[in-house]
Amino acid sequence: MSKDDDPKYNNILKVRDDHLPIAFAVSEPGKFRFKEGTEISWLSGEEFSLKELRSRIEPWLTSLFQSEHLSFLAGSGLTHAVHYLAADKAAAGMGAVALSCHEAEINKAAAETAEAAGRSQGNFEDQLRSANELLRGLEILGNKDADTLRTDLKTILTQFSASILACEWGIATADESKRELAFNTLVTFLMSFASRTGTRDRLSIFTTNYDRLIEAGAELAGLHLLDRFVGSLMPIFRSSRLDLDMHYNPPGIRGEPRYLEGVARFTKLHGSVDWVHAGNDIRRIGLPFGAAKVDAYLGTPGMKDVDANRLMIYPNSAKDREASDYPYVELFRDLAAAVCRPNSTLVTYGYSFGDEHINRVIRDMLTIPSTHLVVMSYDDPLGRIMKSYQEFGRPSQISLLIGPALSDIRTLTENFLPKAAIDRTTFRMSELLKQRFGTSISDKRATEHATDGDAA
Repeated sequence: MSKDDDPKYNNILKVRDDHLPIAFAVSEPGKFRFKEGTEISWLSGEEFSLKELRSRIEPWLTSLFQSEHLSFLAGSGLTHAVHYLAADKAAAGMGAVALSCHEAEINKAAAETAEAAGRSQGNFEDQLRSANELLRGLEILGNKDADTLRTDLKTILTQFSASILACEWGIATADESKRELAFNTLVTFLMSFASRTGTRDRLSIFTTNYDRLIEAGAELAGLHLLDRFVGSLMPIFRSSRLDLDMHYNPPGIRGEPRYLEGVARFTKLHGSVDWVHAGNDIRRIGLPFGAAKVDAYLGTPGMKDVDANRLMIYPNSAKDREASDYPYVELFRDLAAAVCRPNSTLVTYGYSFGDEHINRVIRDMLTIPSTHLVVMSYDDPLGRIMKSYQEFGRPSQISLLIGPALSDIRTLTENFLPKAAIDRTTFRMSELLKQRFGTSISDKRATEHATDGDAA
């Protein structure tokens, strides 16, 4: 194996005016090395330090984060990163499950779905989606296997919700010092995105995760999340969200109200472990963060005949396809409306580009020349990120930060992401320094000119 093929070159950087992604490795703590033969316009030699890397990345991200429209998409990598900080291990996933009827046919359909999406093998979601489609067909035919498959799905969703809650439990019950580190890092991470000037559009947060980690981090950060749910005790999902926002009236100042700081729009694209289909409505139940299981919170008044089969976890097994499509169509419409507009920046973290519905929206977004995509990921084990980068065909509109040296969540928040509330304070300081620096130069030049005149 040649040095260029060494797998330690697992960090990929592309920002600013880089024409191609650049691979590099960690030579020693705080020191990095590019592959031999790599030509870098902004660096002489093959080795560089964290300081040089930061000076290359941080100003670029700070500028992009102040785009007119900013959106953030979190994938499962965010949950794994925070869980690892708290519990020293990645969050447990949900593998393929055993079914008592038509298992071979379901698994075959799941594999075909995965292949069509560019994935090497089917996962739990593919299997569940295929089972839901088969269940609907069996119900139409009046086949007796429908009851058996429905029971299987109920058991599977119960287990799946338990695995999601186990991830939350692992974070909530971790050692106190590690738990504080994990949540402090998460708060800093979220506020790096949410700290925007009042003249900019609100941050839009999207996630494919079913857990409530972002909600927990926002609560600790004092970040208000605006979503499609209305109500306090048992919020109900509404299609007519309109453009609700939060404002305040500055004391002693007349005029229009100003934006309240610390507010973001929030959308869970694949549903949530605390969303249930109750009657004709989608409701959010009061499920504590890290609860042991969801069953105990379903048997309440107004939730008649609601069980794990009614959990709105995509793809869910709601009673009919219309109800199944209903919330997710609205949520994906929010994603497209937020990112597919001029002067928009979309930042992804921990998203592996395995969802074709989302990839299609991103592809459409990049057809607008003033948009930009920033991809942050700890790794790319299946190669889907780089494959999507090539397929999008818009390299000048895409920035890449892939690898542990760039997108480990602590490294990212401490070195590369803009500091929370950096805008007004930093800009004021910058203007003040410019004024003072400019004044001192003018005074010096005036003095020199006067001295020359006296000498003459």
